[in-house]
Amino acid sequence: MLTYSELRRGTFILVDGEPWVVEEFEFLRMQQRKPVAKVKMKSVLTGKVQERTFHQNESVEEAVLEKIPARFLYESRGTYWFDAPEDPKNRFSFTKEEIANIAPFLKPNLEVIALKFDEKIINIEPPIKVDYKVVMAPPAIRGNTAQGGNKTVTLENGLEVQVPLFVNEGDTIRVNTELKSYVERVGKE
Repeated sequence: MLTYSELRRGTFILVDGEPWVVEEFEFLRMQQRKPVAKVKMKSVLTGKVQERTFHQNESVEEAVLEKIPARFLYESRGTYWFDAPEDPKNRFSFTKEEIANIAPFLKPNLEVIALKFDEKIINIEPPIKVDYKVVMAPPAIRGNTAQGGNKTVTLENGLEVQVPLFVNEGDTIRVNTELKSYVERVGKE
């Protein structure tokens, strides 16, 4: 059991028998009142976000989630297929609705982490940073920096990202999957 002061960002907890992950944590101490923990948490099963306040006398059960290495294989008719890298026969799948926030970042053979709860794989975590090849980029026009020097490019998986003007078609860039943003250029054609 965790007390309200032990909750931190990234902690998995059980609320009403369902696993949640703490996304934001704020410790509040107001005048003439007891301190509380204001928590923004996201359901691991449904992706629903909820805010909740935990008081001094409350405790919450920690969720035990097993993290298993997995690999994305392919997408067919809205179903995303994964396998265990050491055992390719051990396959599992998710529908597009189940992993809607992760699906745009998937590309074949991408190493991901599968979250297992009660002997069932319930969700997928992509790596924080992933490298993609730029397949379509408009040319940078000299002096066109009124918008801050950014342009929108299309990546190999169809994802569109804002990048600096110096990124060209054929370059390889690194994208942060949590912030959905450009990090750096790692390869130049």
